[in-house]
Order: sequence, then structure tokens, then C-alpha cells
Amino acid sequence: MDFVSVRVITGDVARLVDFYEHVTGVRANWSTEDFAELRIASATLAIGSTRTVPLFAPGSARPADNHSVILEFLVDDVDSMHRNLTGFVADFVNEPTTMPWGNRSLLFRDPDGNLVNFFTPVTPAAVEKYAR
Repeated sequence: MDFVSVRVITGDVARLVDFYEHVTGVRANWSTEDFAELRIASATLAIGSTRTVPLFAPGSARPADNHSVILEFLVDDVDSMHRNLTGFVADFVNEPTTMPWGNRSLLFRDPDGNLVNFFTPVTPAAVEKYAR
């Protein structure tokens, strides 16, 4: 089995795709106006319109209603990313902070309120865990 992607359902695909293109530097591949994917080496972030939900099961997903999932991206320098995103990201949940498990993390919200974590391993154990 392969874990392929995470899909975020939104009421405004273009707005969310634009946001993620900006924060990741990755261009989206559009399949239709209702579905786009940002393919990164290790995973894909899929963004789908509310109009796609009934294709799976009506009412099974609601946009801008996530209270349990954090989208996480490994970055080379979280402090630099914070400086670059200041003025673009409207809702920083925390400034870059070194976590007890050895990652320096920057937590913010996307335009739909989903939590996003950019992190950089900083302790020897964390660096080894994420060695590319």
C-alpha cells in the first residue's frame, strides 16, 4: 500500500490553490476547475471543490471545518520561511518554536482555517530521522 495524497475540500479551489502555490513554491496541476494537485516529492496535496463531495457520498465532507488534522511540510529553514510568509499568511498560530521532539515548527492557518505546520529538524535525532 502507498499513501498517495491528502485532499482538502474547499468552497473556493482557486483561492486555496493560489495560497498553497505561494507558500510551497509548487505549481498545481489542474484536472478540472474543481480539482487540482500540488505534487511534492514525498506526497500530493489535492484540493477539491465541494461539488466533488457528492461523487463520493453526499455530505461526507465539509469545507473549512477541520479541527483535527495538521498538514505538515518539511522545509530547509523554518525561520526563513516565516520571514518570507510574513505579510502573506494572515493567521500565524505560533512563531517558529523548537518542539520537545526536535523539530523547529511554524504553525499557521490556510484561508479555510486548516492548520499547516512547516518544520525543520534541529536536534541530531530529528535530523537523522528526516535525512534525505
